[in-house]
Amino acid sequence: MAHDTYDVIVIGAGPGGYVAAIRAAQLGLSAALVEKRETLGGTCLNIGCIPSKALLDSSELYAKTKELALHGIDTGAVKLDLDRMHARKQQVVDKLTGGVAALVKGRKIALYTGAARVSADRSVVIATDAGEKSISASHVVLATGSVPIELPFMPFDGETVVSSTEALAFGEVPKRLVVVGAGAIGLELGSVWARLGSDVTVVEIMDEILPGWDAQVAKTLRRELGKQGIEFKLGHKVTGVSGKKGKRSVTVETPDGSTGELPADRILVAVGRRPFYDGLGIDSAGVAVDERSKRITVNERFETSVPGVYAIGDLIHGPMLAHKAEEEGVAVAEVIAGKPGHVNYDTIPGVVYTWPEAACVGRSEEELGKEGVPFRKGVFSFGANGRALAMDAPAGFVKILAHEQTDAVLGAQIVGPWASDLIGEIVTIMEFGGSAEDIARTTHAHPTLAEVVKEAAMAVDGRSIHSR
Repeated sequence: MAHDTYDVIVIGAGPGGYVAAIRAAQLGLSAALVEKRETLGGTCLNIGCIPSKALLDSSELYAKTKELALHGIDTGAVKLDLDRMHARKQQVVDKLTGGVAALVKGRKIALYTGAARVSADRSVVIATDAGEKSISASHVVLATGSVPIELPFMPFDGETVVSSTEALAFGEVPKRLVVVGAGAIGLELGSVWARLGSDVTVVEIMDEILPGWDAQVAKTLRRELGKQGIEFKLGHKVTGVSGKKGKRSVTVETPDGSTGELPADRILVAVGRRPFYDGLGIDSAGVAVDERSKRITVNERFETSVPGVYAIGDLIHGPMLAHKAEEEGVAVAEVIAGKPGHVNYDTIPGVVYTWPEAACVGRSEEELGKEGVPFRKGVFSFGANGRALAMDAPAGFVKILAHEQTDAVLGAQIVGPWASDLIGEIVTIMEFGGSAEDIARTTHAHPTLAEVVKEAAMAVDGRSIHSR
């Protein structure tokens, strides 16, 4: 029977939290996991990464089916059954959340369902439908993730002005969808609904999509998404919503200072996410928060200002990415168990799951230039790759940046087919302190997309074989 005192209590069962609990159990610690949802997996598995990728894959197949004549395949009229598409999405979610539950049960981790509140003495009060229950531990890990940022002049109403959560579950394809924010979430969900027939306009206050990304990546991806029918309004500031239900418009301020309106049946606000610790009691517990970023402050051991209370994932510094949270979940459990847990933040990849995909790791040209780091770059196009041409996916490139003197790989950027998988090779090389020469001298099977990575590495030294 589960007891009320544990070595570790983890609050939040998203990718960071459930991984921390599992790793703690692997290391022989008694662990409890507290989650307010009925299902495990957090935002990622329930209303984020997984359902969005399911819709991206389904909508991509729908779009490609209409182009199969190019391959000599005549399918006739293609029809969309959105209800079935959503049903498949939910099946994927259910399978994965159920799998996490099985892993937690298999590791004999005590599971509590309810909203948690932490105290400075490392006791945790859990509010449930049946009342409150108190448990305690030597160590408490906060892993409650993040929620979408709401614009004060454009609050979510769950119907017209929505967050990514509602945009994953539209009951019909909106005729006109305006997406506010050209980051990964906005571009991915904009792609889904554009493929399914919506007129999508993406509004971004900055001069280019994917703020903070490599400029060449952003420009290339914008061009390719534009070919798919997505319209971009760059340098436009959203100022509000006008009109009545059924005849709404997004009001904007254009780069020249004039005003305009963008008619919209649905408005997806995707301007970022904020750490979620509402109701967690961190103020009364004495957990310090950085006033500027609103992130919980931690040291190199992921420990907050309160001894024995730790924080990971979207609550702390760094990119709000599921895989970053997972690595921190492993690391914090190892730290608690007395082992040297560590996360290399220089090798955390970022991915945009549009088509083509975009991926990056390490530093960009712009960042290296600002830092004064001498570097060489190698670039190779998918348009010169046999496999990419065979699969009708020639758009994009791989760029590798290496130190001018040591040849150590400092960063890489990819736009192209399966960039999300291709970036893994470069992440591994960087993790082991490898060089562009290491990639260039490694045999890559032919014909594969991975050959573009090899050619880009060779191009760093000006010796790409298949470049003109």
